[in-house]
Amino acid sequence: MATTSTEDERSLREDREAPRDRGLWRDLVAYWILGLCNNYGYVVMLTAAHDILKELGGGDHGDDGKSMMMLDPLAGNSTLLRSGDPAAFAYEKRPCNKLSTGAILLADILPALSIKLVASFLPLWKHVRVAGCVSLAAAGFLLVAFATSDWVLFLGVICTSFSSGLGEATFLAYASYFNKNVISTWSSGTGGAGVIGSLSYTGLTAAGLSPKATMLVMLVVPALEACSFWVLLRHKDTSKDALEETADSAKQAIDYSTLPEDERPLENWRQKLGYIPSLFIFMIPLILVYLFEYFINQGMFELVYFPGISLSQSEQYRWYQVLYQVGVFISRSSVNIVHFRHVWVMALLQFINMVFFIFEAIYMFTPSIWIIFVLILWEGLLGGGGYVNTFYRMQIEVPEARREYAMMITSISDSVGIALAGIASIPSHNAICDLPVPARLQ
Repeated sequence: MATTSTEDERSLREDREAPRDRGLWRDLVAYWILGLCNNYGYVVMLTAAHDILKELGGGDHGDDGKSMMMLDPLAGNSTLLRSGDPAAFAYEKRPCNKLSTGAILLADILPALSIKLVASFLPLWKHVRVAGCVSLAAAGFLLVAFATSDWVLFLGVICTSFSSGLGEATFLAYASYFNKNVISTWSSGTGGAGVIGSLSYTGLTAAGLSPKATMLVMLVVPALEACSFWVLLRHKDTSKDALEETADSAKQAIDYSTLPEDERPLENWRQKLGYIPSLFIFMIPLILVYLFEYFINQGMFELVYFPGISLSQSEQYRWYQVLYQVGVFISRSSVNIVHFRHVWVMALLQFINMVFFIFEAIYMFTPSIWIIFVLILWEGLLGGGGYVNTFYRMQIEVPEARREYAMMITSISDSVGIALAGIASIPSHNAICDLPVPARLQ
């Protein structure tokens, strides 16, 4: 599946012929950090979803699954036992939250989707946009940390979502003005956010910090994002006049009227809307990859539970998230080693994963949690690979005059898939929770 297309060969030839840019490392490192910071809060909110729902009183069971209603075969009736007690054998009902973590997923993605749609048709006011990203991210952590009511908790998640969505649309569009390799470092940074975000939350809470105190520690991330953007990154002038002046000074001014019609700049909203169907080749496979994987993550993960091991239900859920993010990080960091043209293959493989996890959530037939760990890692590899290969391919194949807009509008694809997954996961979760208790819990 690795590509050897003429576009790749031309890109490599241009890289060899271009003069060496000794300051390029600043842009590459800055974009890695920006990817990390932009997705960090989003990941943390999903990793904390199980705990946030407990704060909302949405659980059917005791804290961390350590105190559950179980069947005591010696007494012949139901008694409230500790999960570590030798008399604790079976559950009367499935250990489910009344509200699926898909609800947190929707609060974490719908605002991002809406802001991406709006930002795609607005000028690239990069400094204003990034200031908004930093402020919203900090507000999200503070609101969740100090929330005293349900609506404040959800408002914190929503602020984080706005920050992540606006940042992704802005940084991907801005990347079209830089060396194409900033896409690979950005993608690697977003993958790193998954690992560092899920591990930091899981590790700090395991060390004894409360979920709310953990959120306060994470305020360092918006500060790091600001430093990376305004101090480390070498900024480009994206105004139309500046670009034309640069072209004239280099004697490379482009007469767009000589270009084929499908390579000319998009001049108005009508042309931009009409251009979107030509991007479906990139968007639809990416939507499907994210639909399937987030249906697994937020609809099935908390239903795949192994009782009687050293990890409680909440801890199992957190480590599922960590392993998924490790897979995402590996694949999002690999595009300069190997890349794939046909993202639809990844969508098909992710669909197979989804079918497996649906049956596992219903019947709980897998004999060991280690098998689940491996499959979750594989799921993350497919998800991260779908993302980075889509945008890397666009950086090579989309005409330069249309690349900024194409990157912005395609950035909604993952959000569309995630939103659809959140909508589908809530009724699916509730339906499975109402099914008879599977053999593993009896």
